[in-house]
Amino acid sequence: MIRVVILGAGNVAQHLYAAFLKQKSINVIQCYNRKGVLLHPNQNKNTITQDINLLKEADIYVLAVSDDAIKKVALQLPFKGKLVVHTSGSVPIEMLDNSNKKGVFYPLQTFSKDKDVDFSTVPFCLEAENEDDLKLLKDLAGSLSKKVYKISSEQRNVLHVSAVFVNNFTNHLFSVGNDICQEHNIPFEILHPLILETTNKITKMPPSEAQTGPAIRKDNQTIERHLNILSHASQKELYKILTKAIQSKYGKKL
Repeated sequence: MIRVVILGAGNVAQHLYAAFLKQKSINVIQCYNRKGVLLHPNQNKNTITQDINLLKEADIYVLAVSDDAIKKVALQLPFKGKLVVHTSGSVPIEMLDNSNKKGVFYPLQTFSKDKDVDFSTVPFCLEAENEDDLKLLKDLAGSLSKKVYKISSEQRNVLHVSAVFVNNFTNHLFSVGNDICQEHNIPFEILHPLILETTNKITKMPPSEAQTGPAIRKDNQTIERHLNILSHASQKELYKILTKAIQSKYGKKL
């Protein structure tokens, strides 16, 4: 059984705790956060500590804290020679303190407080300084998901940039689309099937082959009609930037 201590109380910490709780091969023996917050309704209060100096003996210490706090928390750990991993997509493994063995346990997924996550579909990007620690991380990740990858800090940073484009930026576009619908009293749910089909399509073909719309067709009349509908300058600017980007990318094929 893998003994785990989770440090942090945010979305990642809470979702990981809930996922570990379902696994017989994993025992979350303790959780640390400064406010003593429970990570799960069924969690025993005795497994929570607000004193980092009282951390118990474990196989893996998971720093599920904000990127800015990783180095600070790692330096405060009251032991040496233990396997300490963080869960960040962009922070290099070198940010962890040299007094302990370093690793990365990065679940590449978006986590929201009230939205359950099916970890069996979540890719885990792992990194460690030696093969024994990597194997232990693979065992830990493998108990949750079949999608486990050995990824370097450099590769993980690239993945994180890509993830910002495909998740954070696209979600902002969903929000803009929702705003436009609300402004004109149209239910945003009408667009749900289109959103699902778009995301499903790019799992079966390269995104470049799935591109459609007035920009790639150079349908200037439609583009002008769309710009006239948009009432906010920020929406018009975003529409023009994305239209130009699409036409620039596919210009040679038009």
